[in-house]
Order: sequence, then structure tokens, then C-alpha cells
Amino acid sequence: MTDMTMPKTEGLAVSSQAYRKRIKKRYAAERRFRAYGIAAIAVAVAFLIGLLGTITAKGAPAFLQTNITLNIFFDPEKIDTENLNGVNFQAMARNALYDMFPEVTERREKRQLGQLISVAADQQLREMVRADPSLIGQRKDVQLLAGDDLDLVVKGTYDLSQPEAERPVSDVQVAWIDKLQAQGHLARGIAWPFLTTGDSREPEMAGIWGAVMGSLLTLSVTLAVSFPIGVLAAVYLQEFATKNRWNDLIEVNINNLAAVPSIVFGLLGLAVFLNFFGMPRSAPLVGGLVLALMTLPTIIIATRAALAAVPPSIREAALGVGASELQVVTHHVVPLAMPGILTGTIIGLAQALGETAPLLMIGMVAFIVDVPANFTDPATVLPVQIYLWADSPERAFEARTSAAIMVLIGFLILMNAIAVVLRRRFERRW
Repeated sequence: MTDMTMPKTEGLAVSSQAYRKRIKKRYAAERRFRAYGIAAIAVAVAFLIGLLGTITAKGAPAFLQTNITLNIFFDPEKIDTENLNGVNFQAMARNALYDMFPEVTERREKRQLGQLISVAADQQLREMVRADPSLIGQRKDVQLLAGDDLDLVVKGTYDLSQPEAERPVSDVQVAWIDKLQAQGHLARGIAWPFLTTGDSREPEMAGIWGAVMGSLLTLSVTLAVSFPIGVLAAVYLQEFATKNRWNDLIEVNINNLAAVPSIVFGLLGLAVFLNFFGMPRSAPLVGGLVLALMTLPTIIIATRAALAAVPPSIREAALGVGASELQVVTHHVVPLAMPGILTGTIIGLAQALGETAPLLMIGMVAFIVDVPANFTDPATVLPVQIYLWADSPERAFEARTSAAIMVLIGFLILMNAIAVVLRRRFERRW
């Protein structure tokens, strides 16, 4: 009897042991997979932190600007109150600087010394006199924008240990800057020109506000065009359209348009809006229309997904109490799907905010100094402004490029945060 049961017992023991080994291997595989996932996330986070840290370290100095304090004499013999635009205020600023260094007499050295003052000093002094004509005939200490080289020396951007021939500032200019700093004539403050003005050829005068306004105007047009058209198209295709060959073709093409390179939409805008309709070049109106075409597929797909997520019981209950199909959709389905619709719209707008290629095709790469006031004024946008500054040879534009990227990333984070808040605020789980 014992001999007959032993093989079964041994077989069960072997089977149980093999089973435990398989379970152990499976658990080990799961632990490895989890470890791989955590490692991948850690690497991604490390790269993200490194990227943001590098951009922040390079861009933070752009938010500060060095000012130089000079004792300006507003010479009444050289100031014509009726023609302030013709007055050479830059010469007044340079003369005040020359008075601080009486030992500088050679023409070449005076030219180098004058480069420590920004060319914006002329406009600053002009606006001061225009605002307060009583300054004429007086001598007053005035804070003026420093030149970009002086600003970079004070911020420690230049490696002064390099030979003189390998850096933009000479030894004598460094000595002058040290003297000005020792005497308390240099001060660092918030770079208001960077935050409140448009673009400029001079780095210390270049600002981002023109690009910010251009982006806001462009996105306003994009939202006004793409949101109603996209939502209406999605509602029709999802709720009312019958299944036939034409509607299937439309759906396939909408999905394909979402994967079309953005520069194709720029070519379409160039051919249709500029060449055919004759709309103004480099205007937020045209840029918004081009980005609206690019954003439409995203909004339509997101809206259809949100509508499909509404339970059929909602529709059946509304129809059961006598509502028409249109009332079912407008009074019940669309309001319940609105969180998903808004989320998809904001994500589409965030994508449009970061686009450059389609806007380059319609001329928004132009050098724009003035801040746009309406939808037809020449303008640029943040990504294009970053592209322009990154291509500039001046060293000071490097920090401004990174600072503009910080502003753009801030807008993108804000828009995505709004999308998350809207979804959590209004989302219903079925």
C-alpha cells in the first residue's frame, strides 16, 4: 500500500517545487520590471531637472540689469524744447562719463569708454526732459542703462582670466568698470526693459513684452476660430452623422490631419490667407488662423472622445422624458462632456503656443520693435522671438534667449495646470 502511494506523493512534491520556482521567477520578473520603470522615470526626471536647471541658470541674469549713475548737465544751449528728437542726449551722457575719467584723452579710448553706456541712454534722457522740462539748466544724478559688455562683466559672464585678445572687453575697460563699481556708480536692478518693451538690436534694450502680446493675440484668434468649429464638427460626427462612406472618409482625414507636419499648415496659410485673400503679413490675425487649422484636429478628436465617454443611459433617460435629439445633446451630453472638451482645447492651444515653423512661413519672423496693439499689427510670438535671439551673435542675447524660454515654459505649465484643474473640478466618474 505504501509502495503504491509513494510515487504520487513524490510527484506532488516535485510539482509543488516547480510551481514555487515559477512563482518565484514571476515575482522576480515583476520586481525587475518595476525597477526598470522606476529607473526610467528617475532618468527622465534627472534629464528634466538638468534641462530646467541649465535654462534657469542661463536665463536668470536676464531679469537683472546693471545701471550706471552719471551726473548729467542738461545744457539749455543744446536742448531745443520744440525739437527734443533732434537733441543729442547721448553726447550729454558720454560727456558726464568723460568728466569722471579726465585722464582719458585719446579718441580711441574715449570711444571705448563711451561703449560702457547703452545707446538707450539717449531715449531715457529724452523722456525725462519731456516729462519734466524743468530739468533743463540743472545738473542731476541719473541712473542710465549700462552697455551690454559692462553688464556682462558685472554679472561675471566674461572670463576675465583669458587673454585680452580673446574676450570682448579690453583690460582698460575692465579697469574703468572696477573703478565705477568701487565708487558706487554701478547698481543692479530689475531689467524692466526686458519685461516691458519689444525687440531691439541692442541686447540691453531688447524686451519680451512684444512677443508676449503677439502670442496672446494670436492664441485669441486661434481659440475664437478653432473652439466653436471644432466642437460643432465633433458633435455632428459623434451624435448626428450617419455611418456612410463619406463620413468615414472625413473621420479618417481628421485623424490624418492631426499627424501632418506643422509647416504644411504654414504653407497653406501662405498660399490661401496671404497670396489669395491678401491678408496683412506677419499679423496675429493670420497667425491665429494658421494655428487654428493646425489645432482643429486635436480639438475634434478630444471632443469626440469626451462625448463618447458620456454613458448611453443619459441619452436614453432624456429621450424617455420626451427630449428631442438636439435637446439631448445640447442640454445633457455636451455639458457633461465639457471638462474633456476644455481639456483637449487647452492642450491644443498649448501645442499651438510652442509652434514656430508655420508662423515662419507667414512672415512672423520679421524684426518687430513695437508692441502690437491689435490683430492686424505686425507682431511676433514667443517661439519665434527665441529663434531670433538664439541666432544673434551678441553674447548678451544668450541669457535673454534662456529667459524667453523660461517665460514660454511658464505659459505652457500654466495652461496645462488649468487643464488639470478644470478636469478635476468638473469631471464626473460613471
